[in-house]
Amino acid sequence: MLNYLRKMLYLTLSLFYRIKGIAIKKNVIINLGTKLSLGFANGNKGSISVAEKCELAKGVVIKSYGGKVAIDYNTFLGEYVCIYGHGGVEIGKNTLIAMHTCIVSSNHTIQNKDTLIRSQGDILLPVRIGDDVWIGAGCRILGGVTIGDGCVVGAGTVVTKDLPPYSISVGVPSKVIKYRND
Repeated sequence: MLNYLRKMLYLTLSLFYRIKGIAIKKNVIINLGTKLSLGFANGNKGSISVAEKCELAKGVVIKSYGGKVAIDYNTFLGEYVCIYGHGGVEIGKNTLIAMHTCIVSSNHTIQNKDTLIRSQGDILLPVRIGDDVWIGAGCRILGGVTIGDGCVVGAGTVVTKDLPPYSISVGVPSKVIKYRND
C-alpha cells in the first residue's frame, strides 16, 4: 500500500511539473514542500531537469529564470536546499548536498550609485558540481565556481573559488585542507 501511495504521489507531482515544462525522470522522490519554478530572463526561458533516482527532500527550492538547472543521476538534495539557477547550475551523478545549502549562480551589479541595485542588471555566473561530491550542511556555493569530481565540502563552508577534484575543503572562504586518498 505504501509503495502504491508513493507511486501515485510521484505520478501526480511529475505530471504537474511536466505541464510546467520541468523534466522529471523515473524513480525520482520529490517530498512535499518542494518548490520548482521557471521564468524568463534576458529573453530566455529557464529549464530544470532531474535525472533518475534523485531525491529532493522536504523544502527544497529550485528556481531557474533564464538559466538551466540540471541534476544528474542518483543525486540527493537535503532539506531546505536552495538553488537559484539563473546563471546555470549543473550537479553531477551520485552527489550528496546536505540540508540548508544554498547555490547561487547569479549576482547583482552595483556599479551605478544613482540607480537602485535592484534595477541594475544581473551577472550570470554558472556553477558546476562534479560527480560523487559531498557538500555538508549549511554551505554557500557562489556563482562562477566548479567543484571537481569526488570533492568533500565541510559544513558551513563558503565556496568562492574552484575546488580541484578529490579535494577536501572547509572554512569561510573555502580552503583545501587535504585530498582524498592522502
